Parts: sequence; C-alpha cells; structure tokens
Amino acid sequence: DVACRGLLEHCLCGLPGVGGVGMSIKRDAADDWCSKVVRARDGACVRCGSDMYLQACHIYGRRMKVLRYSLDNLVTGCPSCHRRWTENPLEFNDFLEMYLGEGHLAILREKSQGHMKTNAKLRKEIAAHYRAEFRKMEEDYDYRPISFN
Repeated sequence: DVACRGLLEHCLCGLPGVGGVGMSIKRDAADDWCSKVVRARDGACVRCGSDMYLQACHIYGRRMKVLRYSLDNLVTGCPSCHRRWTENPLEFNDFLEMYLGEGHLAILREKSQGHMKTNAKLRKEIAAHYRAEFRKMEEDYDYRPISFN
C-alpha cells in the first residue's frame, strides 16, 4: 500500500541503519508557522487528548515537499503518541483511517504523486500565509484555517 510505504519511509528516516543517523531536515519559518496552525486547529493530541507539549505530526514525512506544508497532511500529537506512531507506522495508518477516513488518505496518496520545488521566496510566502491564518484563528475561535496547498 502506497500510504504504508510513505508512512514507513517517514517513520524509519533517521533510525540507525536507515537513511543514516542525524540526517534531519532543516526547519524554517514556514515549518514553524504551519506547525502552530495545525496545533491551534486541533487543540490537543488527536489520539489521547493531551494538551501538553503538542507537536505537528506529518502523515507523509517532511521530505515529501508537495505535502510538507499541507494541513491535510498534518495532525497534532503529544510527544508520547508521536513517538508511538513513528515506531508503529501500521498502527498510525490504522488510526488515521479511523480518524480521518479512507477517503482523506486516498486524496493524500494522490497528492503525494505530485511534485513541488521550494525556494526561499516561496517558503517566505508559505510562512506569511500561515502567520496570517494563525492570527485569524486568534481573532475568531470558530475560524477554520485554509491550507497553503
């Protein structure tokens, strides 16, 4: 299954013997603002409900640039659940099917076949978009953020 392969690639990246240790992907303002928006959107870990130390969890890893900044590709998790999902990608896939639905995952699979190149100018535009979305969310509790892509 394409979704499982994408999840496995995401989850295994950086483990000893898989893609090398320390091969992290650099984060920038676009990542930070996108993360703030998804954490504000969900408000708590979507698995256990914890609201402590929330993290943005990519369904398809950040290396997949076409989905890296897509809100459809992100859920909020606490550190414990994020680690659990990373270590158990098939369990993560099962959870996502239940939480988001098979249709949502099918759309992500289709989107994952696309291609997107980024550069500094585009990443600044993405950061500005999510900064504006975050401010709208602060002003209006009922506002639902719009994804950049």
